[in-house]
Amino acid sequence: MVESRCGLQCSECKWREIMKCEGCLAIKKPFWGAKCPVKDCCEAKGKDHCGQCDRFACTQLHEFAFDPATKSEGDRIERCEEWVREHE
Repeated sequence: MVESRCGLQCSECKWREIMKCEGCLAIKKPFWGAKCPVKDCCEAKGKDHCGQCDRFACTQLHEFAFDPATKSEGDRIERCEEWVREHE
């Protein structure tokens, strides 16, 4: 089930409850900043998530997916690929 634009599993996010975040599929503006470039890109292209894009996995997504600050190691990319396979 698609939970986000970038492959983040919102259901496992520690900030979901704290910030009362409904996830980027439902919110207009992210709680963590003025905007999210990945969310904006997907929505501008009419995509549910990055895995549907013909430029998948672009540099921008890689920056999100391999972020030392959040200890992300590419699982977002794998998840987007899973979501694509689920809807084939």
